[in-house]
Amino acid sequence: MDFSYGDFPILHDINLDMDGPQLISIVGPNGVGKSTLVGCICGLLKLNRGSIEINGIQLEEYKSKELSRIIGYVPCTSKDSFPLSVTDTVLMGKGPYNGWRTTDADLKSVYKVLDLLGIRDLALRNFDELSAGQHQKVMLARGIIQETEILILDEPTANLDIKHQLEVTRILNKLVSERDMMIIMINHDLNIAARYSDNIIMLNNGTVHKIGKPADVITAEDLRTVYGVESEIVERGGRPYVILDDPDYSDIGAHQGTLSGQ
Repeated sequence: MDFSYGDFPILHDINLDMDGPQLISIVGPNGVGKSTLVGCICGLLKLNRGSIEINGIQLEEYKSKELSRIIGYVPCTSKDSFPLSVTDTVLMGKGPYNGWRTTDADLKSVYKVLDLLGIRDLALRNFDELSAGQHQKVMLARGIIQETEILILDEPTANLDIKHQLEVTRILNKLVSERDMMIIMINHDLNIAARYSDNIIMLNNGTVHKIGKPADVITAEDLRTVYGVESEIVERGGRPYVILDDPDYSDIGAHQGTLSGQ
């Protein structure tokens, strides 16, 4: 499949076949088309060439409500403004099933997913008052509660600190097996992607550079080709771990200044 913004090509010759419950990470440098790719998969962007099938049915053949029960999408950062509580914001994920009617079972589902993400204490807070990291977790909760076959996440850990990046990715990995679902996420942290993903799609220059198991995709040669960096790949827990190298920098004789404070 191909996609362009006007006359400017973004994606070309994309050919993917993804099947079964798994956590898939999409990686690659800035500007190679990662967000555009997930936008196409969700049906938010119209292809210039090619097609997307889900369960053997062309994407455009699904009615909007029907598709929203199959695919959930969480953007990188929410530009939406919700003058609602966190609970009501998360409940919006139940829209494809109940419209605006809320049941006791829905509320129990909300509190369960808030507990899962460690944000139960935010339940009555106004969504607009939250930090960027809290926003991200609330939007993720809304995506999870939608209970779709496929959940697509555009950098779900972008505004989170290291601890919460690991925590959220671990939760997503667990959801794959518990709910028998496919999760596709964009991830800029190669080590987290390698640690928790079943498969990795590495993009470069608007097309798929390589797809496969983490050990097959995260290699020193591929990082040199795609990212233009030197690295050493070591094995940790049966997974590749990236140690970056900067041949143009040495800490020998580096700045010797001190910083002190009261």
